[in-house]
Amino acid sequence: MAETKFPPPKSAATATVGPNGGATTPFPPNKAQLYNATRPKYHPQPPPRRRRSCCCRCCLWTTFIITTVLLLATLAGVIFYVMFRPQKPNFTISNLHTSQFNITSTTIISKFNLTISTRNPNAKLTYYYDPISVFISSNDVGISNGLFPSFVHGTKNTTFLKTVLSSSGQTVESTTLTALKTEIKNKKSLPLKIQLETKVKAKIGSVKTKKVTIRVICEGVQFTPPAGKSAATVKTSGVKCKVDPRIKILAWTF
Repeated sequence: MAETKFPPPKSAATATVGPNGGATTPFPPNKAQLYNATRPKYHPQPPPRRRRSCCCRCCLWTTFIITTVLLLATLAGVIFYVMFRPQKPNFTISNLHTSQFNITSTTIISKFNLTISTRNPNAKLTYYYDPISVFISSNDVGISNGLFPSFVHGTKNTTFLKTVLSSSGQTVESTTLTALKTEIKNKKSLPLKIQLETKVKAKIGSVKTKKVTIRVICEGVQFTPPAGKSAATVKTSGVKCKVDPRIKILAWTF
């Protein structure tokens, strides 16, 4: 009996023989497998812009609000100036004479009588002054000090302020006293600077402003010390007094 031959399987894989001599199912051909072959390709994404856009909007709104406030304040200042034409008060030394002046080895003993005239040139502004501190110095050395009382300065009004100034009795360095004595000996006089400092507020109709510190500086006074115990009048003609408002913003004073 002729042996029947079977054609080989179509697959390239080779069949294996089982333990009982029977053929087993061949393994499928091996296929190369890629790691994460089905994973989509990574595309980098731009960072989110939401936070940045919020910051930009905040900056723009802040800038807009600050600009608007500054414009409104400027407009209000212009309107106020056009309506009221505010002017600073004027200060003038009317009279200054001394009845005592002596330089000892450690201190300066002095006594001055000072009269200041101040004028309010405004027709609609009334000034309210706190007590006014007065200092007299020569070459940055304190000579005498005193105080003017508080007062109300009406519109288009001239007021005369009088006070007595005296030395505080503080000890002064010997080199400073020697320099003052030398200047008196050589020039027969001393340059004096008179400084006033106070706080003032203005009233316009029924509205009052906040208090502003002002400083008045009068320079150009030539003082000749009296001989002995006789009083001496100080020449103040031609002396100019400058009014300097001290406006404080945060930590800066202008």
